[in-house]
Amino acid sequence: MLLTLVIALAAATGSSALSSHLPNLHNAQGVNFWWLHRRAAGMPSPDKQQQYPGAQIPLAPAGVSKSPGTELKFYAETFTQPLDHFDNTTDATFPQRFWVNARHYKPRPGAPVIVIDGGETSGEDRLPFLDTGIADILARATGGVGVVLEHRYYGASNGIRCRWLNNEQALEDSANFMRNVKFQGIDEDLTAPNTPWIYYGGSYAGARAAHMRIIYPDLVFGAIASSAVTHAVITNWEYMDVIRLAADPKCSSNLVNSISIIDRLLKVGRLRRPLKKLFELDGLQSDQDFVSMLTYPLASWQDQNWDPAVGSTTFDDFCATLNGDTLTEEDATRMAPLPAALTANVALLNYAKWIRENVVTLCPQDAGLTVEDCFGTSDDSKYQATDLDQDWRLWVFQFCTQWGYLTTAPPMGTPTIISRLLDIDYEHRICTQSFPPGEHYRVPPLPNVTAVNALGDYHIAADRLAFIDGEANYGGAVERDDTLLRPFKIISGGVHHWDENGLRDGEREPQEIDQIHSEIVEFVKEWLEDWK
Repeated sequence: MLLTLVIALAAATGSSALSSHLPNLHNAQGVNFWWLHRRAAGMPSPDKQQQYPGAQIPLAPAGVSKSPGTELKFYAETFTQPLDHFDNTTDATFPQRFWVNARHYKPRPGAPVIVIDGGETSGEDRLPFLDTGIADILARATGGVGVVLEHRYYGASNGIRCRWLNNEQALEDSANFMRNVKFQGIDEDLTAPNTPWIYYGGSYAGARAAHMRIIYPDLVFGAIASSAVTHAVITNWEYMDVIRLAADPKCSSNLVNSISIIDRLLKVGRLRRPLKKLFELDGLQSDQDFVSMLTYPLASWQDQNWDPAVGSTTFDDFCATLNGDTLTEEDATRMAPLPAALTANVALLNYAKWIRENVVTLCPQDAGLTVEDCFGTSDDSKYQATDLDQDWRLWVFQFCTQWGYLTTAPPMGTPTIISRLLDIDYEHRICTQSFPPGEHYRVPPLPNVTAVNALGDYHIAADRLAFIDGEANYGGAVERDDTLLRPFKIISGGVHHWDENGLRDGEREPQEIDQIHSEIVEFVKEWLEDWK
């Protein structure tokens, strides 16, 4: 039975086709995987990234509508933002990208603007939600305008030096945009507070949606925080524990048993190399790098989605392999002899098979790279390039400075699906490797999570602030009563912001998704009744 769990979440990235689950590995190994995926995909430089249909870079009239059933092209526009809104440390600016869907717009007083916060990914990754997802659903129901607003430094909204990449500056970006934007092709003034703006975000962006409603209540008429990580925390062992509790019990049991055996074998010097060889990783020097690699399939848990065209089946595929030939508990624990007096249970053999076939193969050893080159993390120089290609640095900087979510093993006494070798020192090392002290800025010794939690933490609440989560998900806001003024919704069987995407034909959506979309429309329309 799936559990409704409301705890701190390791902040998720968006739906990027390249690496949607990789940032959940909050350590240097996650960066290794980022590079390996990028290499395998033959990814071009950031200014030539693959785009959602219609994500045209040249400026053009916004929200150009076509007849029903034809493809709508969204054109990127830019809004000039100060790099520093508060302290006059620089007079530099940057172009913040945004996209507009005006296909449903009906000019009149009170026509809302539905804005999706781009969060920690390129805004282009959010365009499906502008076309058939939550922004389009709400715009269609209210005769409003849909917008995707790209987060500073991500995509093509490039700033200089990460010094000004923080929650406070990014929130003021949104506020400044709302006060001053002029939409091409729309004659009416749709700025806030003259127009009701409904602010939507999922995961990290969900926390930002809640923060916007709290900090800028005069600008943000209503906000929807989906799977919102409103509680920041330095170490976040609960993230993996949610998976242990909510996943298929057989898979969880096999994971716990396998990790327990791996940790025991690593303590026996003569068995460490044969164990790694079982995974074809005997060339990997560090035991911590080895066990960190084994978390790779777990990071895909939150990539599950009700729409197979959107979600990933990686976690289910991994569990199917892990559970293979283990019909009973006796099967799972049955030991098989291996070379060097090593024995392993059937589930562990299956684990090794999946890692060999799906992770080790990411390393192009035929190109002269070794597993140490691909998966080792001791070489600091691998993490210190600062050109624009290194966009992995953005979220790393954010979790190193403010958000945390370093995924360590749980306290002793709590079963674990990741190795107990994964401690805070190992997880945090990427922060010092990537961001050595500079002349004007130093990354704090540990993330300053107080800067985030001071905005409301678990108990953040306001009128016209909705929280939506999944039954098998993890969020930041505590459970509370569900009312039209302060909605609190749980999607049956849902994982991570499952309400954000939708189908052009809503009747084809699963019942629980159609229901949550209908409920969102209901409370937003109720909110708009109060607009004056």
